[in-house]
Amino acid sequence: MAAPNSALTSDLVYGATHVPSQYVRPEHDRPNLDQVIQSDISIPLIDLQGFDGSRHSEIIKQIGLACQESGFFQVKNHGIDEAVIDNMLAVAKEFFHLPESERMKVYSEDPYRTIRLSTSFNVRAEEIASWRSDYLRLHCHPLEDYIHEWPANPPSFRYL
Repeated sequence: MAAPNSALTSDLVYGATHVPSQYVRPEHDRPNLDQVIQSDISIPLIDLQGFDGSRHSEIIKQIGLACQESGFFQVKNHGIDEAVIDNMLAVAKEFFHLPESERMKVYSEDPYRTIRLSTSFNVRAEEIASWRSDYLRLHCHPLEDYIHEWPANPPSFRYL
């Protein structure tokens, strides 16, 4: 297990056999599941088929509405080949399994950095931490302006 002062969630819990104490909230601070209201609301699913044609305006409106009402959405018929998605997921998994010292080369708490490995909370400041994931944010459009900033490891990272 990584040192307790690690900036990344994955390093704090790697190899753990129990929930680390900094993630355990006192009972009076935990959500009361008996008071949770069930909802029929589902995640909006937007079909991108026809985005470059006759459905362009309709799809833009659907995206805007989903962002206003839900804050997020799913897409289908995006045209990204399954093999590309599988390769991207494999490289991402390889990146997150690199040694901490290698991943920390792109770590930043600066939200304005065009590439940053971070976590969705401040593990150093919170007394009771929320169990959230680490993430790697990459600017990628136009690709030639940003790819030189992307991680050099794993070597296949820049060549999907």
